[in-house]
Parts: sequence; structure tokens; C-alpha cells
Amino acid sequence: MITEQAPGKLYIAGEYAVLEQDCPAILVAVNQFIRVSIIKSKSGTGLIHSKQYSQSSIHWVRRGAKMVIDNRDNPFEYILAAISYTERFCLEQKVKMKVYDLYVNSDLDSSDGKKYGLGSSAAVTVATVKAILRFYNVAFSNELVYKLSAISHYSVQGNGSAGDIAASVYGGWIAYQTFDKQWLANELAHKTLSDVVNEAWPGLKIQLLTPPAGLKLMIGWSQKPASTSRLVDETNANKAALNGQYQEFLRLSRKCVLKMIAGFEHNDIQLIKKQIRVNRKLLQHFAQINQIAIEIPRLSKLINIAESFGGAAKTSGAGNGDCGIVIADRNTDTAFLEDKWRQNGIMPLDFRVHQIRVVD
Repeated sequence: MITEQAPGKLYIAGEYAVLEQDCPAILVAVNQFIRVSIIKSKSGTGLIHSKQYSQSSIHWVRRGAKMVIDNRDNPFEYILAAISYTERFCLEQKVKMKVYDLYVNSDLDSSDGKKYGLGSSAAVTVATVKAILRFYNVAFSNELVYKLSAISHYSVQGNGSAGDIAASVYGGWIAYQTFDKQWLANELAHKTLSDVVNEAWPGLKIQLLTPPAGLKLMIGWSQKPASTSRLVDETNANKAALNGQYQEFLRLSRKCVLKMIAGFEHNDIQLIKKQIRVNRKLLQHFAQINQIAIEIPRLSKLINIAESFGGAAKTSGAGNGDCGIVIADRNTDTAFLEDKWRQNGIMPLDFRVHQIRVVD
């Protein structure tokens, strides 16, 4: 049996703006994993099994009189897409297909099945791609895994930046800028998958960052799950109407995140903390003009408690639930801060940054 794993992720800064080209974000991989195991089937039929995902709900919307299933929160859709594109790539390498059983095991949910918001759909996509490539003895690099995973994930989700894919593939702290989605769609329509993954993707940037000595990342969970894809849908629908304000948000977010990247490069925790606070205000304004809830009361409480202890805090990812993050330093009393969180219904998550060995 072959087993591959991929870590979950958290956004540190640059959310929403990262959906556009030339707008960087900072993410971190955490030591909670999805593991995918694969073994040749002993019969003529294959199996895909996950004990965590067996109770997944199906969401649907009404389009006129038609009921349309929304599969973007169904993890099996990402697994099937990852299998489809990875096997397509393997077939182009003249690999003979086999029948296999595939088992999925996840740390990315709480004990009662609630999502932490660690990018489970991205992690299961990455782990599946790696497992299939390993099963077929196809040599792979991090870049190949990223590109196959990004294509697979986007084919299901239809939106997003694939920053969570990059974090699950490369690990550690990363600065990330997304690729040109229209270019990719055109390439996939006219070229082989092998040709597309071997090309340079316009706009794509993935830079590994080294955190300053003494920087501490703290994570608090609101205990309220959120749906990223539906929040992104809402803001995408408003882009045209908010054109001037939206462009200003992108400009200011880019400026903020570039300063934060400089903080990593110059070992300047105070600069990083300052820009975390700037990014929080940008997201609050973005939520206001889009009339969406990013910083719900539980997350505001999480942030305000952290700030009272000297940490710089904000929501992580799409918001409306899931996690908040805190950049702290040696002067932050993390034990007292976490006690205060617990008293207010916020669960501290004792996760660590996960580094991944570079595969060229």
C-alpha cells in the first residue's frame, strides 16, 4: 500500500485580493493532514472510501425550475477530479491503467466533524495526485503536483486562487500570486495536459519565506464552519458594480502584503504585525462594501483579546467563521491569551507550521 499526505493551510494575509493576478498573499501550511492510501484492487472493481466524508451533505440551488447540485463542498468531487487529471497525465506518459482501492483519512476536521477551515478540498486534491503518481511510478516534482492539483481543483470549484494548493504542496510559509485563469483554460482546450504542466504559467509566483526568530503563530477557532466558495461567489458578483472601490482594495492589499513580505525578508516582526493590522482594516472595509460578513462577532472577540495581549490578529481566509490568526512575539503571554479565548468560546488550536522537503 502506498500512502501520501498533504497538510492543511491557513491564510495569513491577502485574502480576496489574491483571486486577482499580481496580488500576493501569504499562507502557511500546518501540521494537520489528509492522507490518501492506494493499493491495487484484488477484484475487478475499485473502491474510494473515507470514514470522515461518508456523511457529507449535498448542497443545491434553484436555477429557474431546475434543481442544480453544488458539489464544491463535496470532497469526493475533488478526489475524482484529481484521479481524472492525474490519470490523463499518466496516460500521456504511456502508463498502463490499473484498478485500485483508495482510502482517505483526514485530520482537518474536529472530532464532531466540523471543518476548521484548513483547506481540506485542496489537501485531499494534493494528496490524491501524489498517491496516484506514486502508484504508477511516475516521477514528480512539487511543481508538477501543484499544477495537476490546481487544474483538478479549479475544474470543480470554478473560482479561487489555488493558494491553498500551493501551501499544501510546498509547506512552510509562502508568498503566493495566482496564475492567469483564462490563459490556462485556453491552453487546456488546445494542448495536451503534459504540454500545459510543462509550460511557465503567466502570473504564477510561489516564494518560500523564512519567519523572523521569535515570531509565534497562534490560531483560534471560532467553532463556526464557513463556505469559502459561496463567499467568493458573492464578492465576484459585485466586482463590476464596485469597480473603483474594488481596484483600490486590490491596490492597498498588494501594497500591504508586499510590505509584510519585506518584514519576513528583513526579520522585522513589528513590520509584519503592523501590516496584519492594516490587512484587517482592509478586509473590514471590503466586507462593508460587499455587504458580507467576514469578521463575525466571535472572530472580532478572538482578535480583540489577542490585541489586548500585544498580538496582531485578523481573520484567516474567507472569514464568516473558521479561524483567526495571531502574530505574536516573545513578549506575548500566550498561555493567558489562550485561557481568555476559552472563556469566550474560542478554541485555541495547537498546530505547528509544517515544512516539506523540496522535490525538484
